[in-house]
Amino acid sequence: MPFPNFEGKHAHDAFFSPQDFLAHLRTSGRLPEQAVTTPAGVVVCYQPSLLRHVVETERTEPWTASACTVHLLERTGDRVGVAGGFGIGAPLAAIVVEELIAFGVREFVTVGTAGGLQPAHRVGDVVVCSRAVRDEGVSHHYLAPAPTVLPSPPLTTRLKDALERAAVPFHEGPTWTIDTPYRETVEEVRHYQREGVATVEMEAAAVFAVAEHRGVAAAAAFAISDSLADLVWDPQFETPAVRDALHRAYRAAVETLATG
Repeated sequence: MPFPNFEGKHAHDAFFSPQDFLAHLRTSGRLPEQAVTTPAGVVVCYQPSLLRHVVETERTEPWTASACTVHLLERTGDRVGVAGGFGIGAPLAAIVVEELIAFGVREFVTVGTAGGLQPAHRVGDVVVCSRAVRDEGVSHHYLAPAPTVLPSPPLTTRLKDALERAAVPFHEGPTWTIDTPYRETVEEVRHYQREGVATVEMEAAAVFAVAEHRGVAAAAAFAISDSLADLVWDPQFETPAVRDALHRAYRAAVETLATG
């Protein structure tokens, strides 16, 4: 059986679009008209702690964008917004990015935590994603079958440049995107270690696929929050090292989008 079940569906038009849904929300009064400028770029963050940090330390203007609230950063002249508070996982991330594209956003940098697969990488390290293994479902509804999907090369280069200017050490490597963290198997971890895959997370392949399908740019940076490298799970999600890595990746993401 092919996946998705309807083979070749990525080449067909959708029954309705994000623009159609936003129009419905407006006419039904569920999406207020707002006198704000749509940001050129959005940092998509998945961890509630990172969003709290943004709201507590930045001067922001909130903008309701259907699936999430975007916090426009005053220091960027509202050129950059931060989207968060919507949850985790590929389907939700895809919906958020789709609707922000419908509003006119053209660049996305996602910042989140990821499990580390390589023994040379440590919890608290920053990893820039070079490609995503498509082991989730969303990307297959947007793109033809393929093992991986790429982020935007120019945007990824700008992200790496921003990290280097800030003297933030980082690795670059592939990620394994999966829909369920509770079905990551030892055999898979061994396989992806041999393939040189650096991290495992739940959204990157979907975001890259949506971006490619819609003709916009997306890149991703991760903070390693837990290690699977020794085939024994080592969770350190709440440690200062992970928090600081998320903050460093966030600052670089903002600079990337603000100077694009």
